[in-house]
Amino acid sequence: MRLILVGPPGAGKGTQAVHLAAHYAIPHISTGDIFRANIKGGTELGKLAQSYTDKGELVPDSVTNEMVKDRLKQDDVKNGFLLDGYPRNTFQAEVLRAILAEKESPLDAVLELSLDDSVIVERLSGRRTCKDCQTSFHILFEKPAVDGKCDKCGGELYQRTDDSVEVIQNRLSVYAEQTKPIINFYREEGLLITIPAEGDVSEITDRAIGALSAAV
Repeated sequence: MRLILVGPPGAGKGTQAVHLAAHYAIPHISTGDIFRANIKGGTELGKLAQSYTDKGELVPDSVTNEMVKDRLKQDDVKNGFLLDGYPRNTFQAEVLRAILAEKESPLDAVLELSLDDSVIVERLSGRRTCKDCQTSFHILFEKPAVDGKCDKCGGELYQRTDDSVEVIQNRLSVYAEQTKPIINFYREEGLLITIPAEGDVSEITDRAIGALSAAV
């Protein structure tokens, strides 16, 4: 199975990526992991990427594409892979198509996890984190025994800046702006499969596997 997983922040993409990769016995490949591996390994691409991140700049498509191309040459992707966080735009999607065409191993599917913005805002803005031990809670789904206090160490719980409603709404706007063209790109390619990302983790995983089995 050669698969791309897409979905807005808060849709549970990271969790589903782990479960789906395990089910299909394929590596879960995220751009974050690729960046960290190259930087830690001191590769030329890693050094180049770090020269941008150190300045707070985005890593250019050209560098990201080369990192992904290099990762897809490794032996563990012979039976497939799950890409998470790549491609992020249609140019990257076109480059990936060319990379896979050269390998004669085209994509099987692009799985989109769909979730209403209102549900995402509720999920993410309700998170609270312990200032001392960093344990996470949720004001609706995983409440602490004592309001505002960590169950593990008694530390004060707080809302991280990136969990504020304003920041979440901005992230959703950026996602819609950057990802919609990719979703349309793969819809036109006949590769897009969309499932609702509501329910228990196992329920969503089963839904995803069922949809993929029916389509691939």
